[in-house]
Amino acid sequence: MKTNLILLLMLVIGINQLRASELTSIQKFDVKPGNSAALNKINLQKAIDWATVRGAALFVEPSEEPYPINGGIILKKNVSLIGVHGPTPRGTTHATKKQPVGSVFAITDRENAFITVETGTQIKGIQFWYPEQTIKDPAAIIPYKATIQVSQTSRAQGVFLSCLTFYGEYLAFDFNASRENACELMTFEHCYGYPLSGEFIRMDYVYDVPRILHCHVNPAGQRYIGGQYSRAVVDAVIAKKTYAYTINHTDNAQIIDLFTFGTYGGILLDSESYGQLTNFNFDCVAVGILKRGSNTKNRNWQIAQGSIIANTGEKVENIHPIIIEGQGHTSLSNVEAFSGGNGALTTVPENQSQDFILVQGDKKLTVSVWGSRMRNYISGSPVTIENTKAIVYMSGCFDKDENLYNKTFN
Repeated sequence: MKTNLILLLMLVIGINQLRASELTSIQKFDVKPGNSAALNKINLQKAIDWATVRGAALFVEPSEEPYPINGGIILKKNVSLIGVHGPTPRGTTHATKKQPVGSVFAITDRENAFITVETGTQIKGIQFWYPEQTIKDPAAIIPYKATIQVSQTSRAQGVFLSCLTFYGEYLAFDFNASRENACELMTFEHCYGYPLSGEFIRMDYVYDVPRILHCHVNPAGQRYIGGQYSRAVVDAVIAKKTYAYTINHTDNAQIIDLFTFGTYGGILLDSESYGQLTNFNFDCVAVGILKRGSNTKNRNWQIAQGSIIANTGEKVENIHPIIIEGQGHTSLSNVEAFSGGNGALTTVPENQSQDFILVQGDKKLTVSVWGSRMRNYISGSPVTIENTKAIVYMSGCFDKDENLYNKTFN
């Protein structure tokens, strides 16, 4: 028995030593909490330059004080940047100050995107804090560049972004690539924040199955650090008429378990995209889902298991949980919509939406809706058809009066 315990202890020690040897602390390259932001930027880039030829992982060693650091960093191919955190949606908390602790980058650079990712890179377990960003005053919102952006000069492939939390960001992820440098196989998972541009993840020309998994946008995101964003700030974010998630020029995007609160739009599935969206909640928006399409072959979305609360940002006649236009097919299954008031932002006086779904445009498109609960809309019908060429089939749905709603529009 004693021999077995000794062997087990030796095995555990060996595994821990192996893990330690796989990660090199950024402090070994003189990236320190006490340095200037300019010096830390230079030294972190040196660490990345060292790691790229080795395929090494750099460890953002936790500390009581965040690492001040300027933007303009290039996470070169093969490098991982690893911190200690899972997602920290309310913020880790310092013992005596309103600031996060752990693996934290403090960003004040207003001129540059913080970090640009290349092929085969990973960022995981890190907090990004913008200490100069306002919490209360919409006129003082700082329009920072993106925290993380995809390379604009190379075809980035295989980027893994996980367990990241943002406090005070303006745009968290800018993955708008160009056709010449289209990227592939991007994964975003377990990421939390509240972007003051209203855009959390935007992607364009991200081919070959991009994935957005388990991401959460909420203005209460840094409640334990500086407090929840004021109603005035949330109203200002909504007024930008942007979408928390935007998808375009993608092949079969896989989108699972999304939440957003207090943005104009939940998700924009733009005209050159297709894929699957499932398990979502778009709360306190003007438009939950805007689906477009540029052809009838593969501009199709399968959307299931979701809830939309559309009640803000516009006069009631412009508030629609779902808007469909363009071409292609949309399948909606078990998607609920309701409305009401909320003290965290300004809602329309009616505390309702105009309808459940608006279908518009001038080209043929098709829509199937199954098992959906529709309520708190002011229109006489949950469906508004402004496209005479559209075919809409609904089965097993229930309207605002709890009446069974089976209907075909063609």
